[in-house]
Amino acid sequence: MNASIITLWTRVRDSYWFVPSLLVVGSILLSFATTALDESLGSDWIDDIDWLSTNQPEGARAVLSTVAGSMITVAGVTFSMTILSISHTTSQIGPRLLNNFMADKANQFTLGVFISTFIYCLMVLRTVRSAESAPPGSDPAGDLAGAFVPQIAVVVGVLMAIASVGVLIFFIHHVPETIHVSNIISDVGKGLNRHIDDQFPARVGEPGDTEGDDATDAEMPAGFYSTACRVDSTVVGYLEYIDGDGLMKLAVQHDLVLKIQRSPGDFVTPSSSLLLASPQDRIDDSVSKALASRFICGVQRTATQDLRFQVNQLVEVAMRALSPGVNDPFTAISCIDWLQAALENLAARELPESHRYDEDQTLRLVATPVTFAAFASLVFDQLRPYVAADRNAALRLMAMLGDLVVQPMSARDQRLLARHGCALQRECRKAQTDLRSLGAIHKCYRELLRRSHDPARRAELHRRGAAT
Repeated sequence: MNASIITLWTRVRDSYWFVPSLLVVGSILLSFATTALDESLGSDWIDDIDWLSTNQPEGARAVLSTVAGSMITVAGVTFSMTILSISHTTSQIGPRLLNNFMADKANQFTLGVFISTFIYCLMVLRTVRSAESAPPGSDPAGDLAGAFVPQIAVVVGVLMAIASVGVLIFFIHHVPETIHVSNIISDVGKGLNRHIDDQFPARVGEPGDTEGDDATDAEMPAGFYSTACRVDSTVVGYLEYIDGDGLMKLAVQHDLVLKIQRSPGDFVTPSSSLLLASPQDRIDDSVSKALASRFICGVQRTATQDLRFQVNQLVEVAMRALSPGVNDPFTAISCIDWLQAALENLAARELPESHRYDEDQTLRLVATPVTFAAFASLVFDQLRPYVAADRNAALRLMAMLGDLVVQPMSARDQRLLARHGCALQRECRKAQTDLRSLGAIHKCYRELLRRSHDPARRAELHRRGAAT
């Protein structure tokens, strides 16, 4: 499927108005169905039901008007208070998390129920006719015959109002849970792990026959850079989606070798190079536009393919929590816990090779390499200056390094984690003066080194073929 269609559908599905719009359309169709059923059955059926009474035109209008007015009022007041609460919360934990609240399906469903009940009542209200509104006739019986009260539609409207009250009770309970910082962090952390599960191992084309410890060891074809031409972006914005399958098909179709130079989440301008394509003589304007169309941009970063975005969300919350204005190390520790779960998930996965081949084992696509070291640097290098000044957060981050170093990974990545631990210890010595705190941090650091140099652990890694 075309990348533009996939991205458009993703945006529509995840937009704030998608669920409310579906419910509103459903309420309009329901109003047509119930009024049509009333016209076919008449109102005699209601006389056989003791607990229902026949509505007169004035009474039906009053009921429908009351329900419609109350629903739109409740929707306005409820969501204005919700936006106020969310704005206050995001000012503490970061404005980029506002989209997470607006994308909550429960919030969208609640808004859709209130608005759809309002629209339904309006649509039914227009069908109510009294005797005075009937076309003038010569006898009163003719005028009475012109009156119409949709009894079934009114009953359905009352039932929708009762259901809306239940939804309101649920919403009042749901909002405090939504803005609780622990639930916010867990939602971001779970979303990060879901995207890791979806993206890795990523397969674009076929993996090469030769296996190496470093995917970047594969060489580019001779003369690639001398014969390659740039394909620049045609828009300004953040890369949201790169259609790898589409690029592979174009490379095979035109016998090209492509080297991607951007990653999802990067900001591009019309002067930014998206990829290099070789040889140049096989690329005309149509091919260049087709290649550029496989890169979808937007006005903000999203989590569609950009794992760094969600990592940065957790890192940002931890940074704000450790700032002097907030001073909440336990929120930062919660972020570190979820970051540890994500890095452990990454360590247990086979990250995709940067060099991808077609079915004939011909190099076609060279993507930006995805490495565990890059994600580890994204977490530890950004958090270290903030964590170093707080004893609790520093101990937890050092313990996280100790837990990660025993995961199935290469010895090179083990040494990388040990270096992050060494840097954290040095930073703590500069930022803290309490000897007991420094002693506890140093003890955690020694445990990290012991685990990283455990001979049994190295033997296990060697058996897995991961030692370098």
